[in-house]
This record gives sequence, C-alpha cells and structure tokens, in this order.
Amino acid sequence: MKDHTLSPPRDAVDTILAQWRRERPDLDVSPMGPIGRIKRCAALLEQQLEAGFAEFDLSVWEFDMLAALRRSGAPYCLSPTELFSTLMVTSGTMTHRLKRLEARRWVARVPNAQDARSTLVQLTADGLALIERAVEAHVDNERTMLSVLPADVLRDLDAQLSHLLRALEPSNHGADATPAS
Repeated sequence: MKDHTLSPPRDAVDTILAQWRRERPDLDVSPMGPIGRIKRCAALLEQQLEAGFAEFDLSVWEFDMLAALRRSGAPYCLSPTELFSTLMVTSGTMTHRLKRLEARRWVARVPNAQDARSTLVQLTADGLALIERAVEAHVDNERTMLSVLPADVLRDLDAQLSHLLRALEPSNHGADATPAS
C-alpha cells in the first residue's frame, strides 16, 4: 500500500542536495540548502526585476543609481564617493556608470559648494521624472513577486533575512550574532 502522506514539493536545490548526499554521504551538506535557495531566489528575482526595468529602458544598476540619488532627498545630490559606497561598487565602475548616465542626460555633475575641488552627482529633471515613474512600477513588481507568500510568512522571512544580513555585513561581524528563534 502506498504512503499517502504529502511530502513538500521538491525544488532544484533538493535535487542538488540529494546528489551530494548520494555521492558524499560522509559530508553534511545541509548548509547548501539555505545558501543555494537564497542564491537561486536572488537570480530568479533579478530576472523579474530586469524585466520590469526594461519597460523604462533601464538596467538594474541604472535604476539603483537613480534611486540612490532620489532617496537622498532634494536636491538629489551625492558625491561620487557616497554613491559608490552606497552601491558597493568600485570607483572605476562608478566612473564608467556615471558617464553612461550623463550621456543619457539622467544625471549631471555639479560643483560642490562645500568643496570647490570636487563635484557632486545630481539627478537632472529627466532623471527625476524617470525614477519617479520607475520606482512606482518597481514597487508594484516587487509586491507581485512576493504575493505568492502569505503576509505572516513574508513578515517572518523578512525578519529572518534581516537577521542573517546583519550577521553577514562586514561592519557587524560579532554584533547581534545571536541565533534567531
């Protein structure tokens, strides 16, 4: 007689774990489960985010830069150093990206009133109008992606991911490293 108990649906990570358990039964591969699922979710979410940004002829990094400037508040200016620190990219990458956004007329370099030797990066009127529209569609896209989860599950997932992120952030090593319940 067949066992009629329901087992949870298998995902791609379950298959990988089963293969490793078969090939290396001596190795506890359980850490691969959550890490693999986080990585796979991130990749799949990234694809859906890119599709949403395509409607505005934006890449993910372009949206991120415009959004960083927009959320900095009026007059929507940051130094290049503040921008690349916020976005966790190198200064070389930032220089290339700024040139591209300037060419598209979404940002401009403006003199820094506090330091005549430096410039700030500021949203242009076109850049501001674009990010205002794009961020609304982005939030709707994210809401749709997450709508597959019940509100309480989503709240718990967010809390657990926040705990993991705080533990992994370089500035927090050792701080708040207590296990979540």
